[in-house]
Amino acid sequence: MGLSKSSHCWRIPDELWAKIQPLLPPGKPHPLGCHRPRVDDRKAMDAIFYRLRTGCQWKALDATGICSSSSAHRRFQEWTRAGVFRLLWVQGLLDYDGLVGLDWEWQAMDGAMTKAPLGKEKTGPNPTDRAKRGVKRSLLVEGHGIPIGLEVEGANRHDFKMFLVNS
Repeated sequence: MGLSKSSHCWRIPDELWAKIQPLLPPGKPHPLGCHRPRVDDRKAMDAIFYRLRTGCQWKALDATGICSSSSAHRRFQEWTRAGVFRLLWVQGLLDYDGLVGLDWEWQAMDGAMTKAPLGKEKTGPNPTDRAKRGVKRSLLVEGHGIPIGLEVEGANRHDFKMFLVNS
């Protein structure tokens, strides 16, 4: 089926792509030189952003025609391991600080615990739920509510200690 011809609104703007492209690691060709050619980085990023905007499942990307779900998910994992999205976020914060300005005088931190029964090394015993395994997502915002820090750790970690160690 795919997206209609007029649905180019899901494409990353050229200005944003110019900032993302230098952050991407070079693609590694298959050692034997076989298999299909690697999907274009921009198409893969378009598919990832589409998924983030719509909240659809990875498999639903196949119906959009942007990029196959397996290629998009594989590239998402590759770029996450390479720190691309963290670098993009930091670059966005610096750009925002230059244009509008961040309020560094006041900051607020809050966390939310989630059950993760199948979690592995990132989980910990939840202190409020009979020590069931879980994760804690802690967010740090500046005075106007702009996120400036995010950490995911085991549910038994205190917010302050998470940001103190990982800063």
